[in-house]
Amino acid sequence: MGWKPQEELLKIDGPQTGETHSLFVLERYLDDLEGPELECVKSSEKQLPEDEKWPFLLRFPISTFGVPLGVGIQALLWKITAASPSMSFMHISPVVNLILWCISLSLMVLVTIVYALKIMFHFEAVRKEFLHPIRVNLFFTPWIGCILLAISAPSWITKNFQPALWYILMAPILCLELKIYGQWMLGGERRLSKVANPSTHLSVVGNFAGAMLGSSMGLKEGPLFFFSVGLAHYLVVFVTLYQRLPTNATLPKDLHPVFFLFIAAPSLTSLSWTMIIGQFDVCSRIAFFIAMFLYASLVVRVNFFRGFRFSLAWWAYIVPMTGASIAAIRYTDEIDNLFMKVLSVALACISALAVIALLVSTVANAVFSDLFPNDNVIAIALKKPSTEKKQSLDQVA
Repeated sequence: MGWKPQEELLKIDGPQTGETHSLFVLERYLDDLEGPELECVKSSEKQLPEDEKWPFLLRFPISTFGVPLGVGIQALLWKITAASPSMSFMHISPVVNLILWCISLSLMVLVTIVYALKIMFHFEAVRKEFLHPIRVNLFFTPWIGCILLAISAPSWITKNFQPALWYILMAPILCLELKIYGQWMLGGERRLSKVANPSTHLSVVGNFAGAMLGSSMGLKEGPLFFFSVGLAHYLVVFVTLYQRLPTNATLPKDLHPVFFLFIAAPSLTSLSWTMIIGQFDVCSRIAFFIAMFLYASLVVRVNFFRGFRFSLAWWAYIVPMTGASIAAIRYTDEIDNLFMKVLSVALACISALAVIALLVSTVANAVFSDLFPNDNVIAIALKKPSTEKKQSLDQVA
């Protein structure tokens, strides 16, 4: 099979109303893709040649933003460690934070430029990612990454930040939440009980990261608003995922790293609440203890995270592990306990080693292997539905 122009492969034929078209697109995904993450195209629906490597931009997924996101929160870890009274014995230089922040900023700029090119030249492919009921959660990662870049920046940079920056970064997160949370509430094929998976945590993590940034700028009501919205929906996500409803299929083994995202939300909840009220109070401790329990629950199941090849999904380890490390340091500052000091150092070292290992693996796979395989999420052609199916969708609309 030869290569066909993208316009032919990704074309939607015929005029349709916005709501009917949205329902139709979802029906196409559910009918044409299979697997718990809707990442596998059914054999009868494959449109792009499997035996050829697709153009690079078509193979560049939104999940790549997880790389600068992971390095950015690592920069925040060492910024807080260097300034922490309880960690002063480690003698961490602020230069460590500066180096990591520069790496994260460079990666964010690079990934943003490449994905912007994908938007320019393959907009339909990006639209398919956004309309994908699972992949849409990853559209939070660019904004969360920018928020963490702002929080982790050296102090001589952050002192010049204006509150307008917070509003600019939180606006797209609010828009995404209005879309996604509304779909959860109103039900249908995108109801939470059907699409929930560990990556759904990304849709609430942005609230807590944004609350941290706003509080660091001296804002009050805005950070509290996003914290409240995030907490309410996190509880819903947590309960839904813990139930493992029959509508949720088991994740494929290659995506097991995203289970670590269970730790991310309670860790950042603890940190954001601490920054909102100015102390590590009982609510912060409750969230921290939940994060530690979930961390331990995942660590003792080490075999669950072994035996699969490297992919960008591995970067899902970093934000939860690093967030837990930062929360542990904040707790240690409050109680100054030897056990907590040892735990904080251990968690920080583990997360640092994980970042180094993933950076090396990412570069090695990008150079010597296939870091960006063909992306089956954009492989289906959005064809015009049959008259009978269209009438059914019109009735639903």
